Amino acid sequence: MHLKLITYWCLPIYLLAVTILGGHQLNGVELHTHDHIHSHHSSSSSSMHHMDESTLVFFTLDDLKLGRVLPIYFRATNPSTSPQFLPRDEAQSIPFSLSKLDFLLNYFGFSRESSQSKAMENTLRGCEVKPIKGETKFCATSLESMLDFVQDMLGETIRIQVLSTKNLGKSNINVLKNYTIVDAPKEVYAPKMVACHTMPYPYVIYYCHYQKSESKVFQVSLQNEDHNHSNNDDNNDDKKNGGVEAIAVCHMDTSEWSENHVSFKVLGVKPGSSPVCHFFPPDNLVWVPLSSKINMVSSI
Repeated sequence: MHLKLITYWCLPIYLLAVTILGGHQLNGVELHTHDHIHSHHSSSSSSMHHMDESTLVFFTLDDLKLGRVLPIYFRATNPSTSPQFLPRDEAQSIPFSLSKLDFLLNYFGFSRESSQSKAMENTLRGCEVKPIKGETKFCATSLESMLDFVQDMLGETIRIQVLSTKNLGKSNINVLKNYTIVDAPKEVYAPKMVACHTMPYPYVIYYCHYQKSESKVFQVSLQNEDHNHSNNDDNNDDKKNGGVEAIAVCHMDTSEWSENHVSFKVLGVKPGSSPVCHFFPPDNLVWVPLSSKINMVSSI
Protein backbone atom coordinates (compact mmCIF):
# COMPACT_ATOMS: atom_id res chain seq x y z
CA MET A 1 0.00 0.00 0.00
CA HIS A 2 1.27 3.46 -0.85
CA LEU A 3 1.00 4.96 2.63
CA LYS A 4 2.97 8.08 1.74
CA LEU A 5 0.15 9.14 -0.54
CA ILE A 6 -2.59 9.17 2.09
CA THR A 7 -1.76 12.72 3.17
CA TYR A 8 -2.67 13.95 -0.31
CA TRP A 9 -6.25 12.67 -0.29
CA CYS A 10 -9.11 15.15 -0.56
CA LEU A 11 -11.34 12.92 1.63
CA PRO A 12 -10.54 11.43 5.02
CA ILE A 13 -9.91 7.70 5.06
CA TYR A 14 -13.06 7.12 7.09
CA LEU A 15 -15.24 8.70 4.41
CA LEU A 16 -13.88 6.24 1.88
CA ALA A 17 -15.09 3.41 4.11
CA VAL A 18 -18.66 4.78 4.25
CA THR A 19 -20.38 3.35 1.18
CA ILE A 20 -23.45 1.69 -0.35
CA LEU A 21 -27.01 2.65 0.48
CA GLY A 22 -30.39 1.06 0.06
CA GLY A 23 -31.68 -2.44 -0.52
CA HIS A 24 -32.16 -5.31 1.90
CA GLN A 25 -31.02 -5.43 5.51
CA LEU A 26 -29.45 -8.38 7.29
CA ASN A 27 -28.27 -8.16 10.90
CA GLY A 28 -28.30 -4.39 10.74
CA VAL A 29 -26.21 -4.16 7.57
CA GLU A 30 -27.78 -3.36 4.21
CA LEU A 31 -26.78 -5.20 1.06
CA HIS A 32 -27.26 -2.71 -1.73
CA THR A 33 -28.91 -4.34 -4.73
CA HIS A 34 -28.76 -1.58 -7.35
CA ASP A 35 -27.69 -2.33 -10.90
CA HIS A 36 -24.19 -1.27 -11.79
CA ILE A 37 -25.05 1.12 -14.59
CA HIS A 38 -21.53 2.49 -15.01
CA SER A 39 -20.15 -0.69 -16.52
CA HIS A 40 -19.74 -0.31 -20.27
CA HIS A 41 -21.09 -3.78 -21.02
CA SER A 42 -24.76 -4.70 -21.31
CA SER A 43 -26.93 -3.57 -18.44
CA SER A 44 -28.68 -6.17 -16.31
CA SER A 45 -32.18 -7.30 -17.13
CA SER A 46 -33.92 -5.15 -14.52
CA SER A 47 -32.54 -2.03 -16.15
CA MET A 48 -33.16 -3.27 -19.64
CA HIS A 49 -36.89 -3.87 -19.40
CA HIS A 50 -37.95 -0.62 -17.83
CA MET A 51 -36.49 2.83 -17.39
CA ASP A 52 -36.50 3.27 -13.61
CA GLU A 53 -35.49 6.54 -12.02
CA SER A 54 -32.12 5.24 -10.87
CA THR A 55 -30.93 5.36 -14.48
CA LEU A 56 -31.47 9.13 -14.61
CA VAL A 57 -27.86 10.09 -14.07
CA PHE A 58 -26.94 10.35 -17.75
CA PHE A 59 -26.78 13.51 -19.83
CA THR A 60 -25.08 14.88 -22.93
CA LEU A 61 -22.18 17.29 -23.17
CA ASP A 62 -24.59 19.90 -24.59
CA ASP A 63 -26.55 19.76 -21.32
CA LEU A 64 -23.57 21.03 -19.34
CA LYS A 65 -24.55 24.69 -19.34
CA LEU A 66 -25.36 27.29 -16.70
CA GLY A 67 -29.12 27.38 -16.08
CA ARG A 68 -29.86 23.97 -17.60
CA VAL A 69 -32.43 21.91 -15.66
CA LEU A 70 -31.86 18.15 -15.47
CA PRO A 71 -33.80 15.33 -13.77
CA ILE A 72 -31.23 13.48 -11.64
CA TYR A 73 -31.38 10.61 -9.20
CA PHE A 74 -28.53 10.80 -6.67
CA ARG A 75 -28.39 7.52 -4.78
CA ALA A 76 -27.38 8.44 -1.23
CA THR A 77 -25.63 6.56 1.57
CA ASN A 78 -26.64 5.60 5.11
CA PRO A 79 -23.39 5.25 7.10
CA SER A 80 -25.03 3.54 10.09
CA THR A 81 -26.21 0.51 8.10
CA SER A 82 -23.73 0.37 5.23
CA PRO A 83 -21.13 -2.36 4.72
CA GLN A 84 -17.56 -1.38 5.50
CA PHE A 85 -14.18 -2.10 3.98
CA LEU A 86 -12.47 -5.24 5.18
CA PRO A 87 -8.75 -5.14 5.99
CA ARG A 88 -6.74 -6.49 3.07
CA ASP A 89 -5.71 -9.68 4.91
CA GLU A 90 -9.31 -10.51 5.81
CA ALA A 91 -10.60 -9.72 2.32
CA GLN A 92 -7.94 -11.94 0.76
CA SER A 93 -8.96 -14.82 3.00
CA ILE A 94 -12.48 -14.88 1.51
CA PRO A 95 -12.93 -16.24 -2.04
CA PHE A 96 -14.14 -13.64 -4.54
CA SER A 97 -15.20 -15.73 -7.51
CA LEU A 98 -18.43 -16.64 -9.25
CA SER A 99 -17.38 -20.29 -9.09
CA LYS A 100 -17.50 -20.02 -5.28
CA LEU A 101 -20.96 -18.45 -5.11
CA ASP A 102 -22.60 -21.35 -3.24
CA PHE A 103 -19.83 -21.27 -0.64
CA LEU A 104 -20.15 -17.49 -0.32
CA LEU A 105 -23.92 -17.59 0.11
CA ASN A 106 -23.52 -20.11 2.91
CA TYR A 107 -20.66 -18.07 4.41
CA PHE A 108 -22.76 -14.89 4.55
CA GLY A 109 -26.03 -16.64 5.37
CA PHE A 110 -28.07 -15.87 2.22
CA SER A 111 -30.40 -18.35 0.54
CA ARG A 112 -29.95 -19.15 -3.15
CA GLU A 113 -33.37 -17.68 -3.95
CA SER A 114 -32.83 -14.38 -2.14
CA SER A 115 -32.41 -10.98 -3.75
CA GLN A 116 -29.07 -10.71 -1.96
CA SER A 117 -27.93 -13.85 -3.78
CA LYS A 118 -28.84 -12.32 -7.15
CA ALA A 119 -27.03 -9.09 -6.28
CA MET A 120 -23.88 -10.97 -5.27
CA GLU A 121 -24.04 -13.08 -8.42
CA ASN A 122 -24.35 -9.98 -10.61
CA THR A 123 -21.38 -8.36 -8.87
CA LEU A 124 -19.14 -11.41 -9.23
CA ARG A 125 -20.18 -11.90 -12.84
CA GLY A 126 -19.57 -8.24 -13.65
CA CYS A 127 -16.14 -8.36 -12.07
CA GLU A 128 -15.17 -11.35 -14.20
CA VAL A 129 -16.43 -10.00 -17.54
CA LYS A 130 -13.62 -9.22 -19.98
CA PRO A 131 -12.93 -5.46 -20.21
CA ILE A 132 -13.78 -3.57 -23.37
CA LYS A 133 -11.02 -2.52 -25.75
CA GLY A 134 -8.76 0.09 -24.15
CA GLU A 135 -10.12 -0.50 -20.64
CA THR A 136 -8.30 -1.83 -17.59
CA LYS A 137 -10.61 -2.80 -14.75
CA PHE A 138 -10.30 -4.18 -11.25
CA CYS A 139 -12.72 -5.02 -8.46
CA ALA A 140 -11.15 -3.81 -5.23
CA THR A 141 -12.04 -5.84 -2.15
CA SER A 142 -10.13 -3.58 0.25
CA LEU A 143 -9.05 0.03 0.54
CA GLU A 144 -5.43 -0.99 0.10
CA SER A 145 -6.10 -2.88 -3.12
CA MET A 146 -8.06 0.07 -4.53
CA LEU A 147 -5.18 2.43 -3.80
CA ASP A 148 -2.68 0.06 -5.39
CA PHE A 149 -4.74 -0.17 -8.59
CA VAL A 150 -5.25 3.60 -8.80
CA GLN A 151 -1.55 4.22 -8.26
CA ASP A 152 -0.62 1.66 -10.92
CA MET A 153 -2.93 3.30 -13.45
CA LEU A 154 -2.00 6.94 -12.73
CA GLY A 155 1.71 6.33 -12.17
CA GLU A 156 3.76 4.97 -9.29
CA THR A 157 5.37 8.33 -8.52
CA ILE A 158 2.27 10.48 -9.05
CA ARG A 159 0.60 12.11 -6.06
CA ILE A 160 -3.11 11.46 -6.27
CA GLN A 161 -6.36 13.01 -5.09
CA VAL A 162 -9.92 11.76 -5.00
CA LEU A 163 -13.06 13.62 -6.04
CA SER A 164 -16.62 12.83 -4.98
CA THR A 165 -20.12 14.27 -5.10
CA LYS A 166 -21.17 16.13 -1.96
CA ASN A 167 -24.65 16.90 -0.64
CA LEU A 168 -24.23 20.37 0.87
CA GLY A 169 -27.17 20.31 3.26
CA LYS A 170 -29.82 18.23 4.96
CA SER A 171 -32.03 17.88 1.91
CA ASN A 172 -32.90 14.28 0.96
CA ILE A 173 -31.14 13.55 -2.33
CA ASN A 174 -32.12 9.88 -2.47
CA VAL A 175 -35.12 10.68 -4.69
CA LEU A 176 -35.54 11.81 -8.28
CA LYS A 177 -35.53 15.62 -8.48
CA ASN A 178 -35.02 18.35 -11.03
CA TYR A 179 -31.70 20.12 -10.54
CA THR A 180 -30.56 23.43 -12.02
CA ILE A 181 -26.91 24.09 -12.87
CA VAL A 182 -26.39 27.27 -10.83
CA ASP A 183 -22.72 28.02 -11.56
CA ALA A 184 -20.61 27.64 -14.67
CA PRO A 185 -19.36 24.02 -14.69
CA LYS A 186 -15.65 23.53 -13.99
CA GLU A 187 -13.52 21.04 -15.89
CA VAL A 188 -10.84 19.10 -14.02
CA TYR A 189 -7.99 18.88 -16.51
CA ALA A 190 -6.45 15.51 -15.72
CA PRO A 191 -4.15 13.58 -18.07
CA LYS A 192 -5.49 10.34 -16.59
CA MET A 193 -8.38 9.36 -14.35
CA VAL A 194 -9.66 6.25 -12.59
CA ALA A 195 -13.35 5.88 -11.74
CA CYS A 196 -14.44 3.62 -8.88
CA HIS A 197 -18.07 2.58 -8.41
CA THR A 198 -19.64 0.76 -5.47
CA MET A 199 -20.98 -2.72 -6.12
CA PRO A 200 -23.63 -4.66 -4.15
CA TYR A 201 -21.92 -7.07 -1.76
CA PRO A 202 -21.88 -7.89 1.98
CA TYR A 203 -18.68 -5.85 2.35
CA VAL A 204 -17.41 -2.91 0.33
CA ILE A 205 -16.44 -3.67 -3.25
CA TYR A 206 -15.35 -0.99 -5.70
CA TYR A 207 -15.44 -1.60 -9.46
CA CYS A 208 -12.52 0.56 -10.64
CA HIS A 209 -11.59 1.14 -14.25
CA TYR A 210 -9.22 3.16 -16.37
CA GLN A 211 -9.78 3.85 -20.07
CA LYS A 212 -7.24 4.89 -22.67
CA SER A 213 -9.93 6.73 -24.63
CA GLU A 214 -10.60 10.35 -23.71
CA SER A 215 -12.78 11.16 -20.72
CA LYS A 216 -13.49 14.57 -19.20
CA VAL A 217 -14.14 15.25 -15.52
CA PHE A 218 -16.37 18.11 -14.36
CA GLN A 219 -17.42 19.70 -11.09
CA VAL A 220 -21.03 20.88 -11.34
CA SER A 221 -22.91 23.03 -8.81
CA LEU A 222 -26.57 22.01 -8.67
CA GLN A 223 -29.65 23.27 -6.83
CA ASN A 224 -32.74 21.07 -6.49
CA GLU A 225 -36.18 22.21 -7.53
CA ASP A 226 -37.61 22.47 -4.00
CA HIS A 227 -35.17 25.17 -3.02
CA ASN A 228 -35.19 26.85 -6.41
CA HIS A 229 -38.88 27.64 -5.96
CA SER A 230 -39.14 28.32 -2.23
CA ASN A 231 -36.02 30.08 -0.99
CA ASN A 232 -35.03 33.71 -0.87
CA ASP A 233 -32.01 34.49 -3.02
CA ASP A 234 -30.35 36.23 -0.07
CA ASN A 235 -30.56 33.18 2.20
CA ASN A 236 -27.28 31.39 1.50
CA ASP A 237 -27.91 28.72 4.15
CA ASP A 238 -31.18 27.70 2.51
CA LYS A 239 -29.57 27.68 -0.93
CA LYS A 240 -26.77 25.49 0.35
CA ASN A 241 -29.28 23.12 1.95
CA GLY A 242 -30.70 22.24 -1.46
CA GLY A 243 -27.37 22.14 -3.18
CA VAL A 244 -25.19 19.36 -4.52
CA GLU A 245 -21.59 19.75 -5.63
CA ALA A 246 -21.56 16.97 -8.17
CA ILE A 247 -18.77 15.16 -9.95
CA ALA A 248 -19.53 14.14 -13.52
CA VAL A 249 -17.56 12.29 -16.17
CA CYS A 250 -18.07 12.53 -19.93
CA HIS A 251 -16.85 9.61 -22.03
CA MET A 252 -15.91 11.07 -25.39
CA ASP A 253 -15.69 7.76 -27.27
CA THR A 254 -18.39 5.13 -26.66
CA SER A 255 -17.83 3.15 -29.84
CA GLU A 256 -16.68 0.05 -27.90
CA TRP A 257 -19.64 0.06 -25.50
CA SER A 258 -22.44 -2.50 -25.75
CA GLU A 259 -25.33 -1.20 -27.83
CA ASN A 260 -27.59 -2.40 -24.99
CA HIS A 261 -26.04 -0.09 -22.41
CA VAL A 262 -28.81 1.74 -20.56
CA SER A 263 -27.26 5.17 -21.26
CA PHE A 264 -28.09 4.85 -24.96
CA LYS A 265 -31.72 4.13 -24.14
CA VAL A 266 -31.92 7.07 -21.72
CA LEU A 267 -30.29 9.54 -24.13
CA GLY A 268 -31.61 8.12 -27.40
CA VAL A 269 -28.16 7.77 -28.97
CA LYS A 270 -26.05 4.95 -30.36
CA PRO A 271 -22.53 3.75 -29.51
CA GLY A 272 -19.93 6.14 -30.86
CA SER A 273 -22.47 8.72 -32.03
CA SER A 274 -21.87 11.24 -29.22
CA PRO A 275 -20.20 11.57 -25.82
CA VAL A 276 -22.07 10.09 -22.85
CA CYS A 277 -21.89 11.88 -19.50
CA HIS A 278 -23.06 10.79 -16.08
CA PHE A 279 -23.16 12.13 -12.56
CA PHE A 280 -21.54 10.17 -9.73
CA PRO A 281 -23.47 9.34 -6.55
CA PRO A 282 -21.75 10.44 -3.34
CA ASP A 283 -20.16 7.05 -2.63
CA ASN A 284 -18.50 6.75 -6.07
CA LEU A 285 -15.00 8.10 -6.57
CA VAL A 286 -12.89 9.71 -9.29
CA TRP A 287 -9.13 9.56 -8.80
CA VAL A 288 -6.90 12.05 -10.61
CA PRO A 289 -3.33 13.37 -10.22
CA LEU A 290 -2.95 15.97 -7.49
CA SER A 291 -1.54 18.35 -10.10
CA SER A 292 -4.81 18.38 -12.10
CA LYS A 293 -5.99 21.91 -12.81
CA ILE A 294 -9.61 23.05 -12.46
CA ASN A 295 -10.92 25.72 -14.84
CA MET A 296 -14.36 27.18 -15.43
CA VAL A 297 -16.01 26.03 -18.64
CA SER A 298 -16.85 29.02 -20.84
CA SER A 299 -18.61 26.96 -23.50
CA ILE A 300 -18.99 23.34 -24.56
